[in-house]
Amino acid sequence: MRLVLAEDSVLLREGLIRLLEEAGHDVVAAVGDAPSLITAVEEFQPDVAITDVRMPPDFTDDGLRAVVALRRRYPGLGVLVLSQYVEEVYARELLADGAAGVGYLLKDRIQDLDSLDDALTQINQGSSVIDPEVVSQIMSRRRPNDQLARLSNREQEVLALMAQGCTNHAIATKLVVSEGAVEKHVASVFTKLDLAASPDENRRVLAVLAYFQR
Repeated sequence: MRLVLAEDSVLLREGLIRLLEEAGHDVVAAVGDAPSLITAVEEFQPDVAITDVRMPPDFTDDGLRAVVALRRRYPGLGVLVLSQYVEEVYARELLADGAAGVGYLLKDRIQDLDSLDDALTQINQGSSVIDPEVVSQIMSRRRPNDQLARLSNREQEVLALMAQGCTNHAIATKLVVSEGAVEKHVASVFTKLDLAASPDENRRVLAVLAYFQR
């Protein structure tokens, strides 16, 4: 797939370019700051934009704010935030912007090139790929939600895995239960979160957004 990469560390940027090209991807632009990321996406229209969170010019949350703005402008753009930081406010906004085709992974938890390549493939296909540690950190800062309090412990486990982008089959494997049991738990989650009948994929996104609400 065609990628735009934003990473301010020259060594890491060059290393990622080589790894991504080795995996068969076309890195059409590699930049070192957030404004250049926006310009590159506008010019090259990539399949996925990869960015760190803390980048020039301010070295705060510039990279994450840039992809939030880009997703508003280009809703079909895949986004992978690849960082060692969890920036809660804009992470929520990025997920609330549609969740589909979005990833947020922590650099030091990526074990190999295959896992990064698999994440990019899922994002390009419209799935969400969220590191469990990102979910954990966001949830630890979340105010209680009355609707979420209705869920049983098992339903909360299922919803947490949904938030990580897991399919029903993957959830069944992780929890060592049948796929039919997972389907029942998912249906119960939809009911308890007052999500009216609509395509299940839409309700999954809404359920995940509820999960990330304060």
